[in-house]
Amino acid sequence: MVEQALPRDIVLLVDDSPEALGFLTEALERSGFSVLIATSGASALNIVDRITPDLILLDAVMPGMDGFETCRRLKTSGGVTQVPVIFMTGLTETEHVVHALDAGGVDYLTKPINIDELRARIRVHLSNARSAQSARVALDAAGRHLLAVRADGSIQWSTPQATRLINAATNSDEGLELVAARISAWMKERDRPDFAREAPFALSQAEEKGLQLSYLGGLGADEFLFRLTVNSRRTDIEVLKGHFPLTARESEVLVWIAKGKSNRDIGEILGLSSRTVNKHLEQIYVKLGVENRASAAVKAAHALHGEQQ
Repeated sequence: MVEQALPRDIVLLVDDSPEALGFLTEALERSGFSVLIATSGASALNIVDRITPDLILLDAVMPGMDGFETCRRLKTSGGVTQVPVIFMTGLTETEHVVHALDAGGVDYLTKPINIDELRARIRVHLSNARSAQSARVALDAAGRHLLAVRADGSIQWSTPQATRLINAATNSDEGLELVAARISAWMKERDRPDFAREAPFALSQAEEKGLQLSYLGGLGADEFLFRLTVNSRRTDIEVLKGHFPLTARESEVLVWIAKGKSNRDIGEILGLSSRTVNKHLEQIYVKLGVENRASAAVKAAHALHGEQQ
């Protein structure tokens, strides 16, 4: 029986120097990594459109698009957001180190590169990245409406359930931007002596219904965790349960029917299969005494509208 080789970690090496590329490629391959080579920032961006590396080694000083701008653009690519980037450069001034970290890098090595040090740092950052990814997978599997942000309010990551809830509640595919803006305002106030961090706050300061955000704590030096819930004195689900003989899940489905969501959308929002959504709809029609989706939506809208008067 032939033993199957374990998959190698992929390192994307970005440097405009042929000598550096040759030296580092040989050293990394001897250390057990698969190496992808890019000689410019534009080339690196093209590569990550097709392949997601496990780690990126990035030269800070390159003609045209420098490493700092390359890193910022790489971090806007969904698949690369959480990939660790280690900068390499001969620049050692503090402002360059800060620039590298602000651009999204996790570490900084000065040239000439010490291979033993490089190898050790790669292992550490790969391990950290895997731990973070495992935590996010666990959160996703648990169906939690969670998201993490940086101190400036920008989104670090969001569970699929949170993203679907935000987009559905805001009727927009850009709901995360609205949430980021609201959290950014909250973050600016959080260090005030009289500020209640534990108090939930609404997506819009003026709204009584909609999304509610709760601060759960810090995950690191620049990563903060929030939970999303429905913000209402009496939730729409409770309103519908009060008007009709529905279960909590049936009321939940009917809420989204009233909002005009398709069965597929409802399944994604609630984590249900289309077949299960259809089963709930059958029971909703019977309990509401209607024959179709439109009639159910009208009845639900009347009940919800009456509650808001």
